[in-house]
Amino acid sequence: MTIAIMQPYFLPYIGYIQLMSAVDTFILYDDVAFINRGWINRNRLLINGQEYLFTVPLKDASQNKHINEVHLADDPKWRSKLLKTIEQGYRKAPFYQTVMPLTEKIVNFTTDSIADLVHFSLLELIQYLSLSTQLIKSSSIYENSDLKAQARILDICLKEKATRYINPIGGIELYDKSTFAEAGIGLNFIKSRLVEYPQGNRGTNEFIPWLSIIDVLMYNDVTAVKEMLNEYDLI
Repeated sequence: MTIAIMQPYFLPYIGYIQLMSAVDTFILYDDVAFINRGWINRNRLLINGQEYLFTVPLKDASQNKHINEVHLADDPKWRSKLLKTIEQGYRKAPFYQTVMPLTEKIVNFTTDSIADLVHFSLLELIQYLSLSTQLIKSSSIYENSDLKAQARILDICLKEKATRYINPIGGIELYDKSTFAEAGIGLNFIKSRLVEYPQGNRGTNEFIPWLSIIDVLMYNDVTAVKEMLNEYDLI
């Protein structure tokens, strides 16, 4: 049993999806502090050859709240605005006719919770890419919010009877392999390799990496994307 634990990110970059694909169970870490100006409610697209940062508007978001306590703003227009932007940026992309309905289904999901919106979006991406990963919200099951940092991650691993835990490479200083080994759990860090693909609307600009998974899906079929999901190293 291999697991990963990550905060919920909306329409994240391919490295996040690689991590989901690499594990049996992916824990959506939704009962930890919200991160201002992070990737929970925003990401980047390619619009008219330039990076475009989109943001899902939130209501009273604060690092004093858990992610699953943060609500979407009372703005009925943000969904249509975002979809219009995606349409304008990607309507000539080769897989627009397939990916746009998926995008509309995700963006139009009825909820006032950013955690629930991300949970739904990841379930839809798992289905679209035919991944076998199980998705669990940390708030729904573990009852260990009194624990912090590595101790809480290790506790979740033990409760899931995990034999291996995989974390993004950015957390390599946060977790100790010997501590996990003492609990009978292997610890690895995933490092994404840069994979380029045709970005039809970037004009003469160089390839722009690590955009939202929407960009990847618009320009690649499912088979190609699944091959990209294997382009990483475990350290």
